[in-house]
Amino acid sequence: MARTATAPERLPFTGDDEADRLIAADPLALLIGFALDQQVTVQKAFAGPLELRKRLGHLDVARIAASDPEALAEVFRERPALHRFPGAMAERVRALCAFLEERYDGDAARVWREAASGEDLRARLAELPGFGEMKVRTVLTLLARQFGVNPPGIEALLPAHQTLGDVRTAEELATYQAGKRAAKAERRAAAADKS
Repeated sequence: MARTATAPERLPFTGDDEADRLIAADPLALLIGFALDQQVTVQKAFAGPLELRKRLGHLDVARIAASDPEALAEVFRERPALHRFPGAMAERVRALCAFLEERYDGDAARVWREAASGEDLRARLAELPGFGEMKVRTVLTLLARQFGVNPPGIEALLPAHQTLGDVRTAEELATYQAGKRAAKAERRAAAADKS
């Protein structure tokens, strides 16, 4: 089983203290933030769980999983929309909660708390709806380096490059995002050169 140390008090992903504390304290909020972290800024994605909790009045796995898909999509569409693609992301969050309810009895932390090894944890994260390989590596890094989740063999699975999981301050987030923008610009330039 994965040992866990104390979670950080906050994750500096949103610039909003309440949202940053929520994603550090609530495993479901953290996973929802990662589910939303696609084609929007890190700040927008990880502010989403707090705004969703305000709109729903809860972040209850079973209730979200059982919610009417169209009603949940409407909650995501309320202005300001929770995501650039509110309907698709409402369904992704509902599917994530349904998976957590079915597989882990609604306890999101069991995903990592019960992992027997780093490879087991990687496989558990990869099963989550909306979690591709890059997201899995980022969550592995965050859990290992900031939450003290260290099942045997996890170090071998962590990327050598910086990920969002390494970010501990607002300044580091700014540097991380600038690096991502520069890398995207390089890829676009290289693709333009080939055409």
